[in-house]
Amino acid sequence: MPNIFEPHFDEPREHEGFHCRRARIGRQAGAERLGASVWEVPPGQAAYPYHFHYAEEELLFVLRGRPSLRTPEGWRDLEPGETVAFLVGERGGHQLLNRTAETVRLLVVSPHGAPEICVYPDSDKVGVYARRPDGADFRELHRRSDAVDYYEGEKPPPAAGH
Repeated sequence: MPNIFEPHFDEPREHEGFHCRRARIGRQAGAERLGASVWEVPPGQAAYPYHFHYAEEELLFVLRGRPSLRTPEGWRDLEPGETVAFLVGERGGHQLLNRTAETVRLLVVSPHGAPEICVYPDSDKVGVYARRPDGADFRELHRRSDAVDYYEGEKPPPAAGH
């Protein structure tokens, strides 16, 4: 059984500035519609880029350490035990960074099951995600500047009888 104090980290993230570990404990426990992840963020690293969701609301709990939180209002430091809700839409924009010398541990809970759209304002990207309990997830990211018209590349169907 998953344990938030002794998690099995099943999703390492290793990109410059974004090194961290994630344990998808909701999935590990067999949850199909509710997600819960434990994140460990080493000193000097961010958990993920600044982003907001169009479908999922998230609830973050600081289990250990003092991460810095970026929201539309700016940066602020969080305390151990502090809980923050990230609402749907731009007002829920968030990013977590560890500016301390100690590893930060977080618990994040959110609903899963419905497709999700995330916007990454700093890089002008949009991500489309569909998470599945069996791990066969759909994930695509695109630059917003590459958007095309609804009918781009479409051809009308052949006329009846042809």
